[in-house]
Amino acid sequence: MRYPEEFIGPMRQELTRLGVKETRTPGEVDAALGPDSGTVMIVVNSMCGCAAGRARPGIALSLKHSVLPDKVATVFAGGDVEATARVREYLKDYPPSSPSVALFRDGKPVFMLHRHQIENRDAMDIAKSLTQAFDEFCVKQPR
Repeated sequence: MRYPEEFIGPMRQELTRLGVKETRTPGEVDAALGPDSGTVMIVVNSMCGCAAGRARPGIALSLKHSVLPDKVATVFAGGDVEATARVREYLKDYPPSSPSVALFRDGKPVFMLHRHQIENRDAMDIAKSLTQAFDEFCVKQPR
């Protein structure tokens, strides 16, 4: 079941205003995570309170860090149903989670922040986890 766009539109905009690219179809997800895509952070956005009060504010703070992924994209669970399913295919070794944040390098997951790691933490703590992952995984790798 899809959530009505009038409900989730403002929640989408919280991320797109920050420059986060929406990937609303499986093809857009595949394009973002293709071979040689570099480091890509994908946010599985959701309507829940922990997304609004913790995840999205933490993501906003993390995007002020000096080291960032090459791309930052999002899908909306309950809105972009097929795109969310495609992201979960890339994350087949992780249980489904929304909200969640995954960091990929050339289409392979290298870091995952699950809902259970979001719901009891504040935005600053979430941002700290993300920026530590950026420092570890977003530095250019020798080829």
